[in-house]
Amino acid sequence: MFNWLSLVTGFFYMVLGIVVIIYKFFVIFLEPNIAYPLGGLLILYGMFRIGRAIYKIRQDKNEL
Repeated sequence: MFNWLSLVTGFFYMVLGIVVIIYKFFVIFLEPNIAYPLGGLLILYGMFRIGRAIYKIRQDKNEL
């Protein structure tokens, strides 16, 4: 269950990163030189969470 939740969370981090890049807003309005790196970092973190969740899901299936 936790692995699937981590997948969903990773997806939402990626969406949040895209929203930050497009609207330049994250709690407050951001300058472009801050919005782009922050959005990129959120997207990378979302990809990391998704990759880690997929790895753990595959490990759990192999243990059965």
